Amino acid sequence: QVQLVESGGGLVQAGESLRLSCAASGSGLSINNMAWHRQAPGKQREFLAVITQGGRTVYAPSLKGRFTISRDNAKNTGYLQMNSLKPKDTAIYYCSVVVGGSTDWGQGTQVTVSS
Repeated sequence: QVQLVESGGGLVQAGESLRLSCAASGSGLSINNMAWHRQAPGKQREFLAVITQGGRTVYAPSLKGRFTISRDNAKNTGYLQMNSLKPKDTAIYYCSVVVGGSTDWGQGTQVTVSS
């Protein structure tokens, strides 16, 4: 079983940046895809970005280049750099990983952007 711990969320003002981290732990990890999603109050969970083990990335078109996903395979850690944050980015941000065909989710980290 994979344990995921997200960190880096917080309260920022519009236009500022945040970097989220997702640390994965577990025995014999070989993480395939790592992804980030978010869920705003009253809305469905929304896909943001995914990165493969080899570093290929796919982003939700709505992000328009403001977010960047990356990973450090040696540390089993993924990152989401978020720039030019807007109040509509306020949500709980979740990371997920695919290991051996199974998907595990973190508990989420709150991001709040004030205007």
